[in-house]
Amino acid sequence: MSLYSTAAQLAPLAAEGEHAGNHESLSPYLTGGGALFVLLLLLWITTRFNRDR
Repeated sequence: MSLYSTAAQLAPLAAEGEHAGNHESLSPYLTGGGALFVLLLLLWITTRFNRDR
């Protein structure tokens, strides 16, 4: 199997995958807000454990 034939077989899959990532139920605001919430929660937990008393 040559590099050309492998690329020729993978090209239709790559073209098909360009539009497959947009899912109707995934809201970018909900995803970003959820990620921000998780990061802030981890920051809060880290600062609770990192107190020098």
